[in-house]
Amino acid sequence: MPASSAPVVGAEHRILPDQPIESLAQYEAIDGGAGLFGAMAVEREVVLAELEASGLRGRGGAGFPTGTKWRTILSFASDVLPTTVVVNAAEGEPGTFKDRLLLERNPYAVLEGAMIAAHVANAHTITIATKHTFPQIARLREAIAEVSHASWNPGFEFVVVEGPREYLYGEETALLEVIDGRPPFPRIAPPWRRGLVDVVDDVDQIDDVEAGSALSANVELATDSDDNVVPPVLVNNAETFANVAMIIAKGASWFRSVGTAKTPGTLLCTVTGAVARPGVYEVPAGTPLGEVLAMAQPPADETMAETPGSPGFVLLGVSNAILTPDQFETPVSHEAFAALGTGLGSASFIAVDSAADPVAVAAGVSRFLAVESCGQCTPCKQDGLEISTILDELCSGTAEEDALERLDQRLSTVADGARCNLAAQQQTVVGSIRRAFPAAFPARLQPDVEPVERALVAELVTLEGTRAEVDTTFEQKQPDWTHDETDSGQSPVDRLSDHRADESNP
Repeated sequence: MPASSAPVVGAEHRILPDQPIESLAQYEAIDGGAGLFGAMAVEREVVLAELEASGLRGRGGAGFPTGTKWRTILSFASDVLPTTVVVNAAEGEPGTFKDRLLLERNPYAVLEGAMIAAHVANAHTITIATKHTFPQIARLREAIAEVSHASWNPGFEFVVVEGPREYLYGEETALLEVIDGRPPFPRIAPPWRRGLVDVVDDVDQIDDVEAGSALSANVELATDSDDNVVPPVLVNNAETFANVAMIIAKGASWFRSVGTAKTPGTLLCTVTGAVARPGVYEVPAGTPLGEVLAMAQPPADETMAETPGSPGFVLLGVSNAILTPDQFETPVSHEAFAALGTGLGSASFIAVDSAADPVAVAAGVSRFLAVESCGQCTPCKQDGLEISTILDELCSGTAEEDALERLDQRLSTVADGARCNLAAQQQTVVGSIRRAFPAAFPARLQPDVEPVERALVAELVTLEGTRAEVDTTFEQKQPDWTHDETDSGQSPVDRLSDHRADESNP
């Protein structure tokens, strides 16, 4: 919820307080630090078992079980260099603002959860990767300064990385590339990547290198073998770490007292678009989507200067298939959304007005993904740009007769050879709009059709009171990731580095 909004009946405040926690002393007054104290008082296996028993699933998008992820990562621990913990706070999914609001209102819980992870992983360094454009960085640094001198901090070092604005920066392997000083280009890797440090030719050189620093050689990734010395990196997003702190302090049973069996706990849901009170709402998992959307609408006794129309559908950011009004009673959980053929993702709900043209929304989604593609995989960039162009032509009324045939053909090939999920998102989101509104697309081919403006789909930059502002500068962003007047014609990967895909990956 925005700070200026009144608390919403039915909302929870487990990790996101309705008012900011202003100081470490205030956090300690509500038992802040208890989770870390508890973790340090028992064997690491006890902490892992409690986390697994809680059923916490990562809140960054994929929803992978957190305890399983930690245990697997720790199985790749290096005997030479320590594991590093990374907080992914590079939030960029359109329609999502939860992690930034969490860092603004309760950064201490995020830091405490990361410290628990560092204790369990025997790590010394905690890196918080965020974007240089986020105003919440100042508050984060203030909290770090306090926690660094707290009596309950056993000496963990905090590093803040202020990365680029690009969408791919939030992808885990691309995030690790940025931490190492490279552009946000996803890399092919098996699960539980070893990262943050590069590989040296002579293992004896390790003694001369500070743990966690970057070496000048090629990145080596996790394998099932024991012959590489580079340690794994434990990465979770900000909301996940805040939940970890509460779970270890209060127990798995407490955490499971709300939510569903397969998605226990609460979820931070960002609701924007065709709603009167956009905001971030913490709700028990399993709450019907319609109830979450209703939280962002005015109460019956409240007069609004402008009341938006009813949603025609809901975009789940740009990562998962849309939901239509007949699906609004679906419980907000990973399992319920999966049963519908979509995904919960980061619980980003963009309500699209029923008067909006679905083709214009599809064009906005497609352009965002096409521009944000890095170009390592040629179909992702080139087919993505062609999909965007076709949808723009449909919006303007200038599309050729075979436009829909070409659109479907490009959607079928855009994800060929893809090393990350971005290209598949073109297929998933645009394809779901295409299926949900089958008449809307051929209608744009009719003679003398009225042009419609492409919807602006981009990162949220402000969410305060009843104001939800999307990054309007994205309209000027070129496919080469510049804001120049004309595009250079180069893919970002060609323009920014020589980091290229291998020959087997087109």
